[in-house]
Amino acid sequence: MKRLLLAGNMVAIVVVLAFGIERYVAPRVAESVYGDRYKELVFQCDHVMREHFIAKQMVLAATNEETIRNLDTAEIGLTACHEYDMLRKRLGSWGVSESALGRLGLEAIEDRARDVRTFVEIHEIRY
Repeated sequence: MKRLLLAGNMVAIVVVLAFGIERYVAPRVAESVYGDRYKELVFQCDHVMREHFIAKQMVLAATNEETIRNLDTAEIGLTACHEYDMLRKRLGSWGVSESALGRLGLEAIEDRARDVRTFVEIHEIRY
């Protein structure tokens, strides 16, 4: 009977430890390991999406070799968004919450915003 009780306690301890690791440790480790890369990709993706939008508007305004070449270049830059999306999914699979990912994204933009004007320019879509 004591052996059965001891085995049951051991199983319970293992389950609680596994839950704690999955719920609390893994997300923090993943954020620590991949957080800086995630911030970099957030900023790059935001930047290339804006550049792509501007390039598309320029092609619509004046279709010529230069505007088409600029659009092609901007489309290649969108690979940063694919990398960002893949890393976001990886972090999510490690248990990093949406709010933590949002916080990292804001930190990425704030880290690069030297003043209010820079912050506005980062988010501003010009066409």
